Amino acid sequence: MSEHAANGGTGARAAGDVADDGRDPRERGIGDLVKDLSQQTSTLVRQEITLAQAELQQKGKVAGKGAGMLAGAAAAGLLALGAMTAALITLLDDAMATWVAALIAMALWAVVALVLANAGQSALKRATPPAPQTVETVKEDIQWAKNPSGSVQR
Repeated sequence: MSEHAANGGTGARAAGDVADDGRDPRERGIGDLVKDLSQQTSTLVRQEITLAQAELQQKGKVAGKGAGMLAGAAAAGLLALGAMTAALITLLDDAMATWVAALIAMALWAVVALVLANAGQSALKRATPPAPQTVETVKEDIQWAKNPSGSVQR
């Protein structure tokens, strides 16, 4: 069972523990045991969802601030590229027709855009899951569900 579920008071019990009503689980009816299992499972699922929401909210706040800063940097960078492009065209204009200089500058930026697009696509493919702690605890919960009498090895 996951650590947060074990410490979070889900009511989950190991084999041999005494039930809420004071009886040994081996002396209880199947109906009561199934009811307890259902309640424990739904509590565990709710806790996993709550954990995932908390992780995503925390990451979302940090990502939002970073995205705002990146947007400002992109706007400033775009202005700088415009000025640099005008300077490049002016420099090349001395040696050739203005339209040829503009065409060369455009081709240069097209190559830069292609390289950046390929690098960005590769980075997105390597992205990790957004909630690694939740993924880990769900794996632990699955292991516990397969073997509820023993504890999950960490």
